[in-house]
This record gives sequence, C-alpha cells and structure tokens, in this order.
Amino acid sequence: MKASMATAITAIVACGALGGSILRAQQPPTSTTTAQPPTTTQPPTTAQPPTTTQPPTTTTGTSGSSEPKTTWSGVYSEAQAKRGADIYTNQCASCHGPDLAGLDTAPALSGSDFNADWNDLTVNDLFERIHVSMPADHPGTLSRQDVADVVAFLLSKGNFPAGQTDLPSQAEMLKDIKYVSVKPQ
Repeated sequence: MKASMATAITAIVACGALGGSILRAQQPPTSTTTAQPPTTTQPPTTAQPPTTTQPPTTTTGTSGSSEPKTTWSGVYSEAQAKRGADIYTNQCASCHGPDLAGLDTAPALSGSDFNADWNDLTVNDLFERIHVSMPADHPGTLSRQDVADVVAFLLSKGNFPAGQTDLPSQAEMLKDIKYVSVKPQ
C-alpha cells in the first residue's frame, strides 16, 4: 500500500512540475532588452535618464542630501499622532494596553520586540496588518485614514520624529517608506 501511494505522489509531483514547465513555456518572454528599430531618421540626442511612473523614494534631509524615506524621515505629523491616540484608546487599548505593552495574547505595539518584527519591512506592511485584522473583535472596520492615524501614533510612541505632513493612507505611498528601528548615523 505504501509503495503504491509513494508512486502516486511521485506521479502527481512530476505532473505538477511538467505542468508548470508547460505554463512557463507558453508565456511570452518578459525581457525588455530586445532591440527596436528607430522610429525616426533624426540623429540621436544626448542620452536622457529613464523616466519612472513611481515618485522617487527619497526625501531631502536637513543636510540637503537625498536619502531613502524611512520611519526616521518625519513621515507623520504631531496632529495626526494625536488623532491616532484617540482612536487607539477607543479601539486598541483594551487588548494592547494603554501603554502599548500588550495584554494577554495581544502583542506589544512598541519596544524592541515590536521593532524587530517590523524592521526592514515597509510601513505599508504594518498598515495593512492593522487594516485587515484589527480590531480583533471587528476586523477590517477601521477606515484607511483611521489606520494611518493609529500608525502615526505608534510611530510617535516609538520615538520616531514627526514631520510637517500626515502619513498617507495610500498603499503605493506607504510602500515607499521603510520601517527602520535604529536611527541611521
């Protein structure tokens, strides 16, 4: 019985691998380096930098240099963090505690363990986790703006600096902000 089951599993795995190979072979090539004939007969101009559809993931720091956007870039406002504190008190504190230290099975939302869990991910990862699964008794009921305000509050409690503008609630923009737990030198 075991031998026939092992044979059946081997056959299924082989078919799956073969099916994946066939699907990959049927897909068009994804290379963007194929040569295209010129569309004009004018002489080429000087090379232009490629254009992008995404905004750059840099912000100008106090020294005037460009650096990637991180949690240390002042990505939320103090007013937004205050709004987030009110939402946290009403929607989150009963499980995560008034001091963000966590209660029972709800994890802490500040401190070294929290920072280690989110370090090197994007702020969007944290945002989406809250948006989809919180509050635990009514998941997904917070608006995107409410979640952005709560994330701003969490950042303020993590001693990340406030800036002049609110943390956005759009995923595309949040994906450009990296959660960095240790302040860069």
